[in-house]
Amino acid sequence: MWNERYAGDDYLFGTEPAAFLRRAAERLSPGATALAIADGEGRNSVWLAEQGLKVAAFDPAPNALAKARKLAASRGVAVDYHLSDLDGWDWARVFDVVAGIFIQFVGPEERARLFTRIDRALKPGGLLLLHGYAPRQVGYGTGGPPFEENMYTLPLLRQAFAGYEVLRAEDFDAEVDEGRGHSGRSALIDFVARKPGQGG
Repeated sequence: MWNERYAGDDYLFGTEPAAFLRRAAERLSPGATALAIADGEGRNSVWLAEQGLKVAAFDPAPNALAKARKLAASRGVAVDYHLSDLDGWDWARVFDVVAGIFIQFVGPEERARLFTRIDRALKPGGLLLLHGYAPRQVGYGTGGPPFEENMYTLPLLRQAFAGYEVLRAEDFDAEVDEGRGHSGRSALIDFVARKPGQGG
């Protein structure tokens, strides 16, 4: 399904990063390692690389990766791209930053497993960047899956990453213009938190 959605020359979600990443920019350090989960056509991984981070990214859709590599080349940055789904990725690799931008294609059970994997992939003191939709997004119909149970709430994220230092947690509505995939009034969640421990 995703490979078909990413077919064609246009970028489904555009080539600019999610506005969330720009809001988190002050917390990013050049030279830090970063993982972009299910990164699609590369808009977010490329932007992270442009900030001087050493970025690895994966996605299960070959069409998406082809466009991500093209975007990275056009912007003059290097990203370590991998063709992989959530189960195929090597979660033993650890990073200073893990970014999950609109990765709400999994239901609650698989999401809990994914959050455990994200925690494992973050170094002590590492930075978690999660951005997605709140449940009311289903009523807006401007992006994301039509399943409220896949969406985020701030209590859900605080519980999932209990012990983390929460740096930003916001539930808000905004106009989004990110290609034909995300367009219009949207119910958004920003969650930025630091894993306990040394580092960061």
